[in-house]
Amino acid sequence: MNVKAEAKDTRFDLVKWLVVAALVVVAVVGNQYYAAEPILYRVIALLVVAVVAALVALQTAKGRASFTLLKEARVEIRKVVWPTRQETTQTTLIVLAVVLVMALLLWGLDSLLGWLVSMIVG
Repeated sequence: MNVKAEAKDTRFDLVKWLVVAALVVVAVVGNQYYAAEPILYRVIALLVVAVVAALVALQTAKGRASFTLLKEARVEIRKVVWPTRQETTQTTLIVLAVVLVMALLLWGLDSLLGWLVSMIVG
């Protein structure tokens, strides 16, 4: 019984995605068509169309899965232990020092090899 229901949902998902695509096309064409109107009205219209398109997209299987992924990502971000300002500053200074040392080493090696080649070539 579930297989039939899933197949039916999948078939309608294609129609829903086509509706989302049509809404996006209408928003783009409408924004171009009404270019002479004030930007505020166009932005409000685009936001309304975007919300409607998002609501239609959330009714699909992939839309629900994407929304679930976003919720889970938000939960995971809350678990992250962010570095303090001092740790960030120290790490940045270490990276800058290593980059400077490597740049000087590569410059020296390039100069040495250039000098050797000029001595060989003549």
